[in-house]
Amino acid sequence: MINFEKQFENIINKYNEIENSLNKQTGYDSDKLIKLNKEYAELKPIVNTIHIYKKDKNDIDELKKLLDDKDTSIKQMAEEELIEKKKSIDFLEDKLMRLLIPKDENDKKNSILEIRAGTGGDEASLFAADLFSMYQKYADVNEWKFEVLSLSETGLKGIKEVVCNISGYNVFSKLKFESGVHRVQRVPTTESSGRVHTSAATVAVLPEAEEVDISLEEKDLRIDVFRSSGPGGQSVNTTDSAVRITHIPTGIVVSQQDEKSQHKNKAKAMKILRSRILDNEIQEKNKQRSQERKNQVGSGDRSERIRTYNFPQGRVSDHRINLTLYNLDEILEGNLNELINPLITDEETNKLAELGNE
Repeated sequence: MINFEKQFENIINKYNEIENSLNKQTGYDSDKLIKLNKEYAELKPIVNTIHIYKKDKNDIDELKKLLDDKDTSIKQMAEEELIEKKKSIDFLEDKLMRLLIPKDENDKKNSILEIRAGTGGDEASLFAADLFSMYQKYADVNEWKFEVLSLSETGLKGIKEVVCNISGYNVFSKLKFESGVHRVQRVPTTESSGRVHTSAATVAVLPEAEEVDISLEEKDLRIDVFRSSGPGGQSVNTTDSAVRITHIPTGIVVSQQDEKSQHKNKAKAMKILRSRILDNEIQEKNKQRSQERKNQVGSGDRSERIRTYNFPQGRVSDHRINLTLYNLDEILEGNLNELINPLITDEETNKLAELGNE
């Protein structure tokens, strides 16, 4: 195992320092106390594991001394206990490594899911609809709440663009790997010669931003209202209920017209806007820090092809970790864990490697 003795010492000192502060509880406001309690709770399982690890290491040192004992029964007992202690050490080392992996602060957040038809015309919009259905079923499997914020459909039951809000336990920790270009290879229903066509759809998964994450000032927003329109441009509402919000500093624009109420459209647009601004900040931070994200799941650039769904072969390939599965039907039914779990493992492996290089 990587020598973390120095880190152990720092963690224990930090833990003891927080514990003393919480016992005194003087000179701190409620926000500070909440923050200290949260940090204390996060450090506690690490500190407990470190103490067990240190005790087992000391026990091993003592047992090794007994290996030279002239009493064969004592020597045998020491050998047997050493085997068990070494197993315990291996387990604790693995546990500590995982406890020490830097946590993604957004993992526990809900998510904004955006799906857009890419190259490939009608076939791309039909594929976007398939992806929409797949994520909806995956949300059901995980007992997440799935809410459509805006939807633009085609006449062939396809989807040009859809924006959803998915809420529940650790949503972003699983869905964050889905951002990128998803490619499909299949024979379109309109193809008479049976040729396989390739088309694509883009998926963006953003951590849902709360007001505490992204504070928007009125002076930074330009809000326009207009009449909502349906397919072909015909007006579907006689009032100016549709809302377009522009965040002037970043140039990010969000339009919302699905609701008849201007107030509801504005609220939905603000939710999407906050999440897009937060995602923009995350992308900027990712560019500035180590190659972590590139090593795990690519740069985050949504022009990057991450996955191919090949219908004739019933195959799904994730190009980031060279994983190929032949259960396309099951995956489209929402059984995405076979793809997502290896990506989570790959992320942890890369973070552990980075820890080892520090």
